[in-house]
Amino acid sequence: MGQGGHQARGGVRREQAERDAITVEIGYALCSAAFAAAVVFGAVAGPALLFALPGAVETVLMRGGGVLAGALFAVRTVSVLVRFRRAAQPSQPGRTSPDS
Repeated sequence: MGQGGHQARGGVRREQAERDAITVEIGYALCSAAFAAAVVFGAVAGPALLFALPGAVETVLMRGGGVLAGALFAVRTVSVLVRFRRAAQPSQPGRTSPDS
């Protein structure tokens, strides 16, 4: 097999490492987005859950909290994944890392 077999195994390891990095980044994006959304929901809808408020105010706070939390979840998830994708690309198009 010689060099060709060794390079193929090295490429497979690199591909697996890239897949693992993507999986970790997706997990981080989802967990951090869920945490941020929960904090925002609690901040907006919390008073409706803790205090006896008029029905209309309670409804507005609950729905507003849900909408804001959902929007924040989506924005946070996308921004983390876009930032990861940009960081994974070489700084100069057409260039690869020195070890390749």
